[in-house]
This record gives sequence, C-alpha cells and structure tokens, in this order.
Amino acid sequence: MAKGPGYRVPYRRRREFKTDYRKRRILATSSEPRFVVRITNKNMIIQITRSEVEGDWTMIQTHSKELVEKFGWRGDPNNTSAAYLLGMIAGFKALKMGIEASIPDIGLRTPSRGSRVFAAIKGARDAGLKVPLDEEMAPGEDRITGRHVASYGSLLKERPEAYQAIFSKYLERGLRPEDLAEHFEEVKNRIVEALGVG
Repeated sequence: MAKGPGYRVPYRRRREFKTDYRKRRILATSSEPRFVVRITNKNMIIQITRSEVEGDWTMIQTHSKELVEKFGWRGDPNNTSAAYLLGMIAGFKALKMGIEASIPDIGLRTPSRGSRVFAAIKGARDAGLKVPLDEEMAPGEDRITGRHVASYGSLLKERPEAYQAIFSKYLERGLRPEDLAEHFEEVKNRIVEALGVG
C-alpha cells in the first residue's frame, strides 16, 4: 500500500469503482443535460439528468418495467431491442418536456461497437432527440429488431429440448422467439402512437 506525505486516499466511490471523477467533471460542466444509460442484471434504466451544485436532478426516467407494463413488451427486458425501445421512450419524453439535445453518459462501461448502450442512444435519436453518436458504434438493424434471435429460434426449433432450454423465459412470457421481430414492430408502433411528438 502507498505511504508517505504525498499520498491521498481516493474518494470512496472511486475506490468502489462506481465513479470516474475525471469523466464526471467533464459531463457535469457541460451545458447540455446527460443521457444516462444504466444496465443491471435484469433491467435497464435510462435517465436524462442535469448537474447542479446541489447534486444531479433527474428530469426524465424510464425503466424496463414501463416497457413491459405500459407497452406490452414480452421479449427480454434487458436485450438490445429493449434498449432501443427504452431509448425511444426517453427521447419522446424529453421532446415533450422541451429538451432537444443531450450528451451520452455511459458511466464506467467500456464503449464497444453494437452494445446496448448505443442501441438506447440510437432509439433516442430516432425519436428526434439530438444525442451525439457515431453510427458505426450503433448495433445493426438485425440486432435492434431482434431478427437474429428470430432466425436462431427458427433454426433451433428442430431440437425441441435445446429450444425449450434456451428460450424458456420467452415462452413463459407468451412469445415465440421466431416472432420477436414482428413483436418489436408492434411495440415500437405503440410507443410512437402513445408518445410520438407532432
């Protein structure tokens, strides 16, 4: 362990690997609100926050539960398709509140091409919110709509035991994996009808 008069103990949240204070300072001093994407083991949370001296203020929040309960999503609440749809919900909510632009805040996640974080940002951009995003980092249309899951489900149907084991949660929720792309479009249309601006 480091010792000596020049040694400073890092802040607690830095020691716990919860906050990168250099990144946070850059984000907090920006004039734009932050588009915050957080992914847990089972759910996703998207917030639009602004930083004040007193602390962060959450202006908009959406959660996987809203996608399931309000819009009837039966797919995985934590996958790429759900991330895109949640981003779209957050984007529409922001526009209704008069927020036109935001900057992405992905926390301590390492940016990787095609990740759920970038799917959420793409969803917000498609809703009309201005959020910087390199289109090469966003997932492809097949992954966003869930066509890759649908094609794998169709392929695996010939092996019923593996099909049942891998897609048990989908089947419990009443969705066959091969119907995921159609279900995605249905839910997306519901979101646009309910929240669409203009």
